[in-house]
Amino acid sequence: MNASTAPRRGPLTGVTVIDLGQIYNGPYCTFMMAMAGAEVIKIEPIGGENLRRRAKVGGAALPFAMLNSNKRFVTLNLKHARGREMFLQMVGKADVLVENFSVHAMERLGLDYPVLSALNPGLVYASSTGYGRSGPMTAYPAMDIAVQAMSGVMSINGFEDRPPVKVGPAMADFAAGTHLYAAITTALFERQRTGFGQHVEVSMLESVYASLASNLGLYYAKQGQVSARTGNKHGGMAESPYNVYPTADGGYIAIVASSDEQWRRLLNAIGRAELIDDARYSTLKTRVARMAEVDEIVEAFTRAHSRDRAFAILMEASVTCAPVRDIGEVVNDPHLLERGAIEWTEHPLYGRIPLQRSPLRFGNAPEQTIEPSGEAGRDNAAVYQQWLGLSQKELAQLKNDEVI
Repeated sequence: MNASTAPRRGPLTGVTVIDLGQIYNGPYCTFMMAMAGAEVIKIEPIGGENLRRRAKVGGAALPFAMLNSNKRFVTLNLKHARGREMFLQMVGKADVLVENFSVHAMERLGLDYPVLSALNPGLVYASSTGYGRSGPMTAYPAMDIAVQAMSGVMSINGFEDRPPVKVGPAMADFAAGTHLYAAITTALFERQRTGFGQHVEVSMLESVYASLASNLGLYYAKQGQVSARTGNKHGGMAESPYNVYPTADGGYIAIVASSDEQWRRLLNAIGRAELIDDARYSTLKTRVARMAEVDEIVEAFTRAHSRDRAFAILMEASVTCAPVRDIGEVVNDPHLLERGAIEWTEHPLYGRIPLQRSPLRFGNAPEQTIEPSGEAGRDNAAVYQQWLGLSQKELAQLKNDEVI
C-alpha cells in the first residue's frame, strides 16, 4: 500500500503532546492537535486543572468536556521530587509540550525550556501568556476580559451612547489557542528539516490585534482620530447597508450588501427596485454618506416580516444575511449536525451534551470519532505502566505518596 492510499488517523498521528494547559487557551490548542491525530497526554494536579474544578459551579462542566475530548488524563504532582522525575521521563519521550501558565511558573518549577531542551533537543516547547514573555507588561496577570480591555477590543464594542462592552465569547483565549496551534505545527515542520525543536510563544494581546483591522482602517483614514463605537454598523464605517435590523416577530436579522450588485439584488428582493438607479444610493460611497437613510429603507422591509421569512426572501435573492440565532438554535442546527461539527454525545460524567469537532478538516483523513473526556487521573495506569514502564506496586506507592 502506498502512502497516498494508506489509511490515516490524522496528519499529526505519531506526535506525542504533553498538555499542561488550563482553562481555554492551552486546552483548545491541544484539543485541535488531538483531533488531528496527535497523542495528547493531559497532566493535571491531583485536584484537577482549574476549569475542571469550576465544573462544580454553573455550567463549567461543558466547556471542560468541549476542550478535552480525545485526550488521555493523568495526575502528577510536579512539586514532588518523584513527580518531577516522572515528568522529565515523559518529556524525554514527547514531541511537544504545551503550557499557558503565568510567565515564570515553569522556571520556578525548574522545568523551563533550557532544562527540557537539554533533555530532549527535538522538543517543541509552546507557551501562551496574556502579554508575552518580554516587554513591560509581561508580568501582568491576564484573563480574557482583561485582554479585551487592554487590546482595544472592548473600546470598539457596543453602541456610541453606552459604555464599552466585552465581546461575549472568550475571543482572546481562543484566538491565542488557535495561534499556538499554528506556531507548534510550524515548528514541527521546521524540525523535520533541522532535527531540532524550539520554544514558541503566543500572547493573547497580540493574537487579537488583527481582528481590529476595520477599526484601525477608520483610525488611519481619520489621521489618528479615535472614532466612537459603531454598534452593529461596520467597524470602519465603510459598508452600507451593514447592520442588524429588527423583524416583525421581535427577532433580528443581520444584512450586508458589500457591492453595488448586492445592493441591486437587495432592492429587488425588498420591493424597492425604483431605487436601483437613484444617484443617492447607486454607489458604495453615496450609500455610506447616507447610511441612516439606507438603514431606514432596509428596516422598513424587515419590520414587515418575521425573522425567518425575511431571511428566506433574501436568501432567494442571494443577499448576504443571517438571522440572529440564540445558543439553543446553534447547538441544534441541522447544518452543523449534518457536517459533524457538533455531535450530541452521552458523556460519562456530564450526561448528554453537544461536543464539537475541530474546525480543521483534512481531506485525506477520516472524521475523528469523539472520545469524551474523563475524570482526573483516568489514564494513570495506562500511561505510567505502559508508557513509562512502572509496575503496579510502584503505581500504588506513587498514589500513597500523593505524587499521583
